[in-house]
This record gives sequence, C-alpha cells and structure tokens, in this order.
Amino acid sequence: MPKVKVPRKSTPIDMTAMCDVAFLLLSFFILTTKFKPSEALAVVTPNSVSNKVAPQNDAVLITIDKDGKVYFSVSDDNKTEKQAILQAVNTSQSLGLTDAEIASFNRSGSYIGVPFSKLKSFLKLDPEQLKKTPLEGIPVTDSTNNQLTEWMRAAASAFQGTKMNLLVKGDNASKYPAFQGVTNAFKKNDLMKFQMITNPEGVPPGTELYRKNMSAPAAAESE
Repeated sequence: MPKVKVPRKSTPIDMTAMCDVAFLLLSFFILTTKFKPSEALAVVTPNSVSNKVAPQNDAVLITIDKDGKVYFSVSDDNKTEKQAILQAVNTSQSLGLTDAEIASFNRSGSYIGVPFSKLKSFLKLDPEQLKKTPLEGIPVTDSTNNQLTEWMRAAASAFQGTKMNLLVKGDNASKYPAFQGVTNAFKKNDLMKFQMITNPEGVPPGTELYRKNMSAPAAAESE
C-alpha cells in the first residue's frame, strides 16, 4: 500500500516587526550622520599613501591655492588662541581693530586671506560676502614684506606651552615661490617641523586606515 504524503505547510512569518526595526535604524543613521562640510578654501592636494591622519585640534593651517595665494587659519576649537593671535597682530601692526572685528575670527571656518592693510575691512565681511569677494592672500613672496612671518610669530606665542600642529595644504598646481615664502616664515620663527596635507590613495578599502582617511585628510611630516 503506497504511503500517503502529508502536505507540508510553511510557517507564516510576520515581517512587520523586522520592517519597523529596519526603518528605525535607517532613521537613526540619517539623523546622526555628520556630513563633511564644504571647504571654504577648495584646493586639489597631491596624492600620497600615508599612514598618518592630519590632526583636527590645536592646528594652525596654511593653505596655498592654485594661484599661489596664501591663507592662514586656526582650528575652530581653539577660540582662545584665535583671539590671542589676532590681538597680537592688531597690537604689533597698529591696525586699530575693534573687539567685534577681533571676535569675528572665532567664526567656524574663519581664515585670513588679505594683507594687513585690508584686514580691518576683511573682518567685517560675513560668510556670504566672503564667497563673492576676491582675495589677494597674505603676502609671502617678497622677502622684505613676508607678512606670514608675523602671523606665525603670533601663533607660536598663542600656543606657547601647548603643542601646535602646524599644517600646510597646497594645491597641486601652486608654484614654488609661494611655498618657499611659507617655509621662510616658519624658519624665521624657529618652526622647523610641519605636516603636509595630501590626498590619500592606494589604501586597501575596509581597513582602519581607509576609514580614517575617508573622514580626514592624510598628513606627511616635513622639516
């Protein structure tokens, strides 16, 4: 007598709870993700393979754009040092800056990109006006008027007693005279070590270094 096969019935699975969890996780990641802010000074840095991530805190950054213009900035967390630097320059150069103009340097992403003679009017510009205003950069190529020297002197004084991370971020198309002017300003203040910001490449995807490089630029130390 042939066996009678009992039909198999699949157990129903309610996916409602799983879908709810998936949407909750998706909402969580969307709300908590921090997107990388757009850079105020966009430069195309040279590529390199580096195992060191550029520091984000206690950093003084010198940026050189493709036209050789030089800009000075300090990490946003160092508000006290920012204030001290601008106050020192104001005193040494007799610029007559007001408290409000000095305080404007504490804005997030703020930088200096003009000669001393135009600094007062520069500090009055809001972020939207800055985007539309062509800047000359800090003079560095004239050895008799390398104004970055004074900025670096003020920075070294403001960070005295703590470690200052000195960074240089140069565009791949920038010319050597601007870079030479920057390093001359460092030497005159006995700042012999700095780190070059580069664009990391060739790091295996999925590694810890890869993840760090995706969230921050790489740095190569120079003397």
